[in-house]
Amino acid sequence: MVDFSELGSTVPDMTRPPSRLSTGVYNQTGTPPAFNPRGPVIKSGVNAGIRSLGEHVHSRLPNRGRRGQALIELAVSLPILLLIVTGIATFGIAFNNYLSLTNAVTIGGQILSVSRGQTTDPCATAATAIHNAAPLLKSTGISLSFNLNGVGYPGASCDSAGAVGNLASGATAQVTATYPCSLIVYGANLSPGCTLTAQIAEIVQ
Repeated sequence: MVDFSELGSTVPDMTRPPSRLSTGVYNQTGTPPAFNPRGPVIKSGVNAGIRSLGEHVHSRLPNRGRRGQALIELAVSLPILLLIVTGIATFGIAFNNYLSLTNAVTIGGQILSVSRGQTTDPCATAATAIHNAAPLLKSTGISLSFNLNGVGYPGASCDSAGAVGNLASGATAQVTATYPCSLIVYGANLSPGCTLTAQIAEIVQ
């Protein structure tokens, strides 16, 4: 029979609980230190207060940083966005005026082509039809010119001698209209001297 008393201190104490730490180190009282997955516990009140303050500041800084970053991005992108939107609106208005002018000239050319023998001033009749067909355009801004069978008549009237005779059946009646356009965006004129032009030629009936 083996006498374990001969082994002395080499026999482990089976009544002592094993340590939860990987090192197996016991404190002075013989009990293992408490396991803390976050690391050693700071018992000092000053150190704990500093740590709590640091964690609070660290948790608050990212949110403020994101808000500040969002404000900076908005301040940088907002002028560019307003410039783009204003430019689109300005070009949209100019394009709408061009469509209105083109439609009005088409109507005026059709009226002119069927005015033979009905009036002594067919150009004035066509000019009135053009102005009525473009109510959103300023009548004073529309410049008209007519060409009847190769003879030009500037302005909105052609009551001169020979105009009625030039409006002969089968001849070509041409109408040209111009209208100023404004492409100014925040004080910058993107196209100085911009002018919209519409033209149509009809066969006189």
